[in-house]
Amino acid sequence: MAYVKTVTGEAFVITAGQSVKAQPGTAVSLGSLLKTMPASAMGVTFKDNTLMSFGPDTEMTVDEYLYAPAQGDLKLSTRLTRGSLNYVSGVIAKLKPTAVSVKTPTGIIGVRGTQFVAKVEDAQ
Repeated sequence: MAYVKTVTGEAFVITAGQSVKAQPGTAVSLGSLLKTMPASAMGVTFKDNTLMSFGPDTEMTVDEYLYAPAQGDLKLSTRLTRGSLNYVSGVIAKLKPTAVSVKTPTGIIGVRGTQFVAKVEDAQ
């Protein structure tokens, strides 16, 4: 579904309760929690060429991912609970923009363009 492309510092992919230190090539699965530590960053490439880059102290979960363009099955739904995300659209957003969403603690980002940056700050 997706693979870690780059890592600076320390980052983890946590799937089904198992934490794996992220490095280029680490697999990301449905339900995986992607986590970066302070002063760290990570880049992930999805099968449809969606690119996501995470800044320091970020946590994001991949809730849904469907990529079968021939069948019309397209869906990318993620949950950004803290930190920052730089998103660049892949094939899913180009074919079916309404199929992509990023949930945050205060709202949902629907993708209608090709790139955006989101930041979730800790509650004060």
